Amino acid sequence: MTYSVAVRALCEFSAKVGDLDLRFTPSPTAQEGIEGHRRVAANRGADYEVEVPLSGEYLGLKVRGRADGYDPLRNRLEEVKTHRGDLSRQPDNHRQLHWAQAKVYAWLLCQSRGLDAIEVVLVYLDVDSDRQTLIDQTCTAAELEAFFDLQCQRFLVWAQTQERRLAERDQGLQTLAFPYPQFRQGQRQLAETLYKAVSTGRCLLAQASTGIGKTLGTLFPLLKAVVPQQLDKVFFLTAKTPGRKLALDALQQIERASTQPALRTLELIARDKACEHPGSACHGESCPLAQGFYDRLPAAREAAGLRPVLDQASLREVAQAHRVCPYYLGQEMARWVDVVVADYNYYFDAHALLFGLSQANQWRVAVLVDEAHNLVERGRQMYSASFDQGQLLALRQNPPAGLDKTLDKLNRQWNALFRDQVAPYQASERLPEAFLRVLQQFLGQVQERLEQTPTQIDPALLQFYFSALQFSRVAELFDEHYLFDITLRNGPRKRKLAALCLRNVVPARLLNPRMRAARSVTLFSATLGPQRFYRDLLGMPDDTAWLEVQAPFQAEQLEVRIVSQVSTRYQQRQASVAPIVELIAEQYQRQPGNYLAFFSSFEYLQQVAGHLAERHPQIPTWAQAAGMDEAAREAFLERFVVDGRGVGFAVLGGAFAEGVDLAGTRLIGAFVATLGLPQVNPVNEQFKQRLHRQYGAGFDYAYLYPGVRKVIQAAGRVIRGDQDRGVLMLIDERFAEPRVQQMFPGWWRYATE
Repeated sequence: MTYSVAVRALCEFSAKVGDLDLRFTPSPTAQEGIEGHRRVAANRGADYEVEVPLSGEYLGLKVRGRADGYDPLRNRLEEVKTHRGDLSRQPDNHRQLHWAQAKVYAWLLCQSRGLDAIEVVLVYLDVDSDRQTLIDQTCTAAELEAFFDLQCQRFLVWAQTQERRLAERDQGLQTLAFPYPQFRQGQRQLAETLYKAVSTGRCLLAQASTGIGKTLGTLFPLLKAVVPQQLDKVFFLTAKTPGRKLALDALQQIERASTQPALRTLELIARDKACEHPGSACHGESCPLAQGFYDRLPAAREAAGLRPVLDQASLREVAQAHRVCPYYLGQEMARWVDVVVADYNYYFDAHALLFGLSQANQWRVAVLVDEAHNLVERGRQMYSASFDQGQLLALRQNPPAGLDKTLDKLNRQWNALFRDQVAPYQASERLPEAFLRVLQQFLGQVQERLEQTPTQIDPALLQFYFSALQFSRVAELFDEHYLFDITLRNGPRKRKLAALCLRNVVPARLLNPRMRAARSVTLFSATLGPQRFYRDLLGMPDDTAWLEVQAPFQAEQLEVRIVSQVSTRYQQRQASVAPIVELIAEQYQRQPGNYLAFFSSFEYLQQVAGHLAERHPQIPTWAQAAGMDEAAREAFLERFVVDGRGVGFAVLGGAFAEGVDLAGTRLIGAFVATLGLPQVNPVNEQFKQRLHRQYGAGFDYAYLYPGVRKVIQAAGRVIRGDQDRGVLMLIDERFAEPRVQQMFPGWWRYATE
C-alpha cells in the first residue's frame, strides 16, 4: 500500500467526534493565522525550528506534514492555533482535534530524531490581544507511537478502499476514450492546447465560440492528464447554476462512453441552498443535524463514497438517510472525490474551501474556469465590502445594553466622514482610520458577548456585527487597487445617511496567488478579448498561454445587420422606441419565428415591448421582469418552443443573455438595442480614472470592453450548432465604429444600414 495522507486530514478523519459547533467564531482569517504563527516564532530562541517537514508510515500508509515549531534546546514541539475570544468556550472536540494533530507530529519527530520523550504544547494565540495560552503534556515516544498507530488504524480501512478505487480510476483514465466518434471543429485544438498547458504547468486563456463544446473539450483532456501529471483534484468552477449542470452532464457522458474509470464527482452549492433548517444555527443545541454530526459522519461518508456522482440531489439523499447536514457532508466529501464542480468563490474567495484544502493537504490541482469573463466582476465583489448607516440607525433606536455608548461613538465617527461632503458621492484613496479604530472597539465588545452568551445575541446586532467584521477584514487588504467611497441619501426626517464601500477595482493581486498555487488554471469563454484586459485584471502569471479557437460556424449562418441610423444613448432613447418597434415588426413579418430582444434596462425594455404590443398586437411577446425566481426564468425560456413564434424581451447582461441554449428553431434571431456600456455614474467614472492611471485605457477597461462583451454574449444565443441559421440586428450608431467592430467575432460578416 502506498496511500499518502496529510497529518491534518488524518486527524480530521480519525479524531473528530460529537457535535458540529461553529459558535467559537469568528475564527481568524488565513492571513491572520499566518501572521500569528510568525509572531509566535519570533518570540522563540535562535535555535527554534519552524515548519518542520515530517513523514512516517504505518502498514504502508504514508503520513506527511509540517510541524509548526520545535525547540531542540527544550525538546518541545509546538502546535500553534490562532483564535479570538475566551478559550474556555472552545468546544471539547475542537481541543481534541488539536491534541491529535500535535501528538501525531510529536511521534513523527521522535521517530525521525530518535527521541525517547518530548514535551508537546498547544499554543493558542489570541490575534486581537496577542496573548498566548500554552497547554502542555510530556509524552514518551512509546505513548505517541501507540496514539499514532490508533489514528492510522481508524483511517486504514478507508485508505485501503481509496487506494483500490484510485488504482481502478487511474487504469480507467489511461484508457479513457472521447465519448463521440470525433471532436467538433475547434474542440480538438482546445483539448490539445489545454493538455499541453497542464503538462508544462502553465495557465491558459482560451477564447472559443459557443458551439464547439467547451465544457467537454476542457474536462476530457484534463482527466486524461490526471495520471501523467499526478493530479489530486480537478476543480470545474462556474459563475451560474447552468454551468454546473453542463459540467455534470459532460462528466456523465464521459462515464457512459468508457470502461468504468471509478471517478468520483461532487457538486458544491451555497450553504443557504443546502440548509435543511434555515432558522437554526450551526450547533448541536439549535440544529438536529449538527447534534452528533461527527458521530454519524463515518457512516454517511462511507455511503457517499459509493456514489460516482454526488450532485445536489444525491448528496441530500445520503445526508437525509444518515441525519447529517448536507452542506457539511459536501465539505467533507470534497476531500475524497476527484472532480469538484462548484462556484468561483469556492476557490477564489478569501476564505475559499477548495483553495484552503489544497494548501493544507498539498494537493496538486488543475482548475477550469467556465465563462471566465465573469471572473473580473466576481473577483471584485469577493474582495469588496459595503456598510450602511441605516443598519446602525436601526440598532441605535433600541441599543443592546452596554453598547449604547460605543454605538453613539461609532455614529459620530460615521457622521464625521461626510460632514463636509456636498455631492451625493465622494471617493477617496485613503482609509477612514479613526472610524476603523472605533469599529474595532465595537467588534471587540460584541465578540465578548458571543463568547459569554452566544445564544442570546439579538439577530439585528448579529447582522450588523458580521457586516462590520467583513468591512474590517477588507480594510486590511486596502491598497492602490481600492477605492473608499461614501454615498449619501436621505433618511428619516430628512437626515443624511451614508453608505460606505471599500471597493476593489483591480482584483489581480488577490487572485494571482490562487492562479500560481495550481498546477494549471484554464480560463475559457467565448469572450476573453482583448486578452490584455483579462491578463491585467485577473493577475494571470506572465507565462500564461493564449488560444483563440477558430469558430466552427460559417458567415452564411448568421445575417448580421448594423442599424446605424438609430441611437440608443440615454438622451435619444425616447425617440428610438418607435423605430426599434418597426425594425422588430418588419423582421418578424419577413421571417416569423422566435426572437430575443435585448435592452439596457427594464424601463427601456418595457417601453419598447408596450409600444410593440400597441402597434402590432398580432406578434406574441413576453418579457423578463426584475427579480425573477428560478421557476419564472424557466417559464420564460419554455416559451421558446421548436418552430414557435414570438419575441421575448430581456435585459442585456441578465439571466437570458448568456448561458442559455436555444438551439435550432427555438431561436432564429436577436435584436440588441444597446452598446451595453455600463452606466455612466460616479462609481464607474472613478473606475475609469483609476484604470486609466494604471493601464492607460480607462474608458476601454471601464466601459467599452465590458459593454461589447455583453453584446457578443447575447448574440451567441442565436447560432448554437452547425445547422442553425439566424439573424442578428445590432441597433445603435456606435456599432458602426471601427474600434467596436474590431471586437466582433472573426467569422461574422456584417452590413451597415
